[in-house]
This record gives sequence, structure tokens and C-alpha cells, in this order.
Amino acid sequence: MKNYIEKHPYLPLLVMWGCVFVSHLGVLYPNIMEARNFVTAREMLTDDNWLLTTMDGLPRYEKPPLPTWLTAFSAELFGLDNIAALRLPSALVTLALLLFLYLFSHKLTQNKTYAIISTLIAGTSFYIIFAGRNGTWDIYAHAFMLIGIYFLFQFFQTNVKKYRNALTAGLLIGLSFMSKGPVSHYALLIPFLIAYGFIYKFQEMKKKWLPLFLMIFAIGALSAWWAIYIYIMDTADAARIAEKESSRWIGYELKPFYYYWNFFVQSGIWAISAFICLFYPYLKSRVSYLKSYKFALLWTVATVVLLSLIPTKKSRYLLPVLIPLAMTAGFYIEYLFKNFNTLTSKWEKWPIYFNYGLIAIVGIVFPLGAYLFFGDKLIGYYVYFALTSIALFGTGIYILFQLAKRNFPKVFYATIAFVMFVIGLGFPLSNALLENPMHNPISKLKESKISVYTLDGLAPELIWDYGKVSTFKSEKELLNSINEKQFGILASYTKEHNKLDFLKTKYKVQIKETFDLNPLDSTKRGYKNRLKTDYYIATKK
Repeated sequence: MKNYIEKHPYLPLLVMWGCVFVSHLGVLYPNIMEARNFVTAREMLTDDNWLLTTMDGLPRYEKPPLPTWLTAFSAELFGLDNIAALRLPSALVTLALLLFLYLFSHKLTQNKTYAIISTLIAGTSFYIIFAGRNGTWDIYAHAFMLIGIYFLFQFFQTNVKKYRNALTAGLLIGLSFMSKGPVSHYALLIPFLIAYGFIYKFQEMKKKWLPLFLMIFAIGALSAWWAIYIYIMDTADAARIAEKESSRWIGYELKPFYYYWNFFVQSGIWAISAFICLFYPYLKSRVSYLKSYKFALLWTVATVVLLSLIPTKKSRYLLPVLIPLAMTAGFYIEYLFKNFNTLTSKWEKWPIYFNYGLIAIVGIVFPLGAYLFFGDKLIGYYVYFALTSIALFGTGIYILFQLAKRNFPKVFYATIAFVMFVIGLGFPLSNALLENPMHNPISKLKESKISVYTLDGLAPELIWDYGKVSTFKSEKELLNSINEKQFGILASYTKEHNKLDFLKTKYKVQIKETFDLNPLDSTKRGYKNRLKTDYYIATKK
């Protein structure tokens, strides 16, 4: 197996990517971040708002437009109603990230096995999976940045093709800015420069000043042009949105400095390996490529520290950490590939037996556990349940068997297969949990024969489902500026349905129905009132 994978390294990467990032892309309904992106992409296509981007007809300058352009292009090819197509660009840019992570890892060590290990770890890490399967901005910013760093590394390391490497790095780093502003510059590029400076040193840079200047110029031009354009064309809104966005980084979702210290947990199934790989005193005498290991470790730590300095913190902001962390963990896993069958210390062996033994047990008990957990909700999903049960049960048995034989490479690849089976076969089972008897899509209102106005702003998911730009009216406008005898009004949900009492002096107001996009019923923790809106009919007296 090992020799075959080394001879054909891209094949397992492509198979893993297809199972993890492409299968069942359209299963889940868009989340709030996706809905914002999808609505903006729709309005690019329907209203030609490609540069002065909008959401529900209002300026949407919070994020640069590159990911939304790619989403719109995919929607143009495959249809706006095709959720999988809207997410496909994210999956494709994730493939680019994984391929260049392989190339970068191989460039560091000239070892194909290590490069494959690191890339497979990254591709099966929790938040990379989450971001790569969602039509949001984060994965674009960090994918373009990693590719840019790959060429920047070569620019620093060699004098060969220095103009190509510098200009390509400048292009990709600029595209990263066009995806989510300076987020990846701060979270991935600066930590890389810190780690590179400490470990490899910046040597012979005097001979590279011109390509370096051209690279910086390319980064600046690509990063600045859209911001300059919207500021010139729509100064007031651009300034207002910029001020609002900057304030969010210092006054929103405030968390303590140590909030990210459990960052290794975000790698999901690799959490224990990711934790162990951080112990430099343990691994410094064991890894095959000490200098490269120190570089990846310092890159990881620098990323966590810099992110911790920002007051605003969310778990998903740890996504860039998982890239150098996968490379760092790869050195530990590569050590186990070579040495696990000869380890004698129980302190070295028990974390391995615990980690992969636990994965195996989960696979073995899945058929019974899932049947008891889902119960009658499996109706309509029995094929997926059966296939997933067979695959995970078999994989669990195989992992235990290979652990007993102390064949760690096969344990590792079986763990990759475990993740592939969970998503490639079992992902549709998630819909068995999404049951809301009151679910009522707002999309059916799109063809209303009377005018429909909105009193409050709709949640992005509701805007997406509505299918068109809503028409906002203030209370004063609704009361005094509408000449129609009858019209509809969407207002935020209230139990009393009394949001339109102010109209009753002139209109007979009747609650028609409540639209509810919640996939869960109201007894569940994830239920959100913001995904509901009341629909009223107002008729002149």
C-alpha cells in the first residue's frame, strides 16, 4: 500500500477530496454566512451588481467580492437553485489548498510519505472540512494565501525563477485579500514570515530587491483596487461599513487571551496526535526532519499567539491554524510510520492505542448506536444507514486488527477511510435529525399577486429563500404612502402577532401565516426565532 501511494500520491488525495468535500454538497440548507454570499451572488446575476455588491438591494461591502464572483459563475453554469453548485467553488479551492499543501510539504522534506500524511490530515481536519463544504469566504482567503506562501518560500530559498516565484506569490497573496481582506495576511502570512525568519533566515535578499518590490506592488494593487473603487463610487456607504467592520474586531464576541489554547481540538479526529506533536522536547530527537519540524511548529504557535492577541474570537477563526498544524502533526505520524512496531515505552504507545482504538470502537458500535439514536427517523434513510454501518463496522474491525499487528500505516489510512465513509455515505443521515413540523418556506411568496413589503429586515436565510429583493417600508411609509387597497407585509415574528397594530386606524390587518425556515423544531437548542417572519394582509377600510 505504502509503495503504491508514494508512486501515485495524487490519487488518494483526489479520492479523499471527492468523498469528503464533494459528496452530498447540496444536502444541508444554507447557513447564515452562506446565505449572505449566495444572495449577493444572485444579485450579481440578476441586477448586474458585480462591483458595487449588494445584499437584498442594500450595499454589501463587508467582504471583498472574489468568492462571490466565483459563486455567481458557478450559479450561472449550473443554476441558482442548485445549492451544490453554489458550494462547488469552495470545494474546488479546497482541492487547490490540499494539492499545494502536498507540494509545500514535499518541498520541505523531499519525502512523499510525509507530504501525503500531512495533506490527508489537513483534508480530514474538522474545520477544514466545515469550511471546504460551505460557500463562505474563509477557505478562499487561506487557500490562496497558502499557495502564495508556497511560491514565496521558493523565492526565499533559491535564486532560480525568482521573478516567477515573486510575482506568482504576489498574485496569490493579493487574491487572498480579495477573498476576505487582511485576515489571512495576519493569521497565516505573518506567522509564516516569523517562523521562516527564525528557522531558515532571510538570506541573499539584497540580490532579490527588484522582484521583491514587484511582488509587494502586485499585492498592494490587487488588495487596494476594489476598496478604492467602492470608496470613489459610494463614499458614504463604504465609510460607514468600514467603520462598522473595524469596530467588530475590538468590541464583538470578546474572549480572553487563552480562549484558543485548545486549538488542537479543532482538528477533530486528529486532536490527540495534534496535541502530542506540539511537544518539542519529546519529538526533537525522533522526527526525521528536525529543521522542517521546528519551522512547522513555530508557524503553528505563532499563528495561535497572533490570533489570541485579537479581542474578538470565534472557534472558526482557528481555521488557518489547522494548515501548519497538519504539517506539524505529519512529522509525528511519519515517525510512527517508521517506529510504532518497535516502540517499547508504554507512555508512547498508550495514546496511540487509545486514540485509534476509540475510533475503531465508534465504528463497531455505530450500527446499534445509530439505530437506537435515530429510531423511526431512519425511515427513508435505510440505504444510507446500512451502507454507513457496514463501512464503519468493517473499518473499526480493520483498525483493531492492524493495531494488534502494530501496522501503523494501515491504521492511519483506515482512519482516513473512516472519515471518508462518515461523509461520503453517512452525511445524508444528518437530515434525519432535521424535522420541524412547522417548517414553512417563504419562497412560495415570490409569486404573490399582491405587493409585499417588509417592515423589519429579514434574516439572510429568509432573503435567500424569498428568491428576490424585498421592498422595505418604514411604519410611516406603510401608514401614509401606499395607495393600494390591499397589500402584504412581512414583519419579525411575535407570539402576539401585534407588530402591525399601528395600521389598524386605516387598515384591517389580518395575520395570514408564519414562515419558518428552522430545520429543527422549537424544542431543540438550535431553534432560532430570527428564521421566522409573520405575514400579514392589510386591507383598506
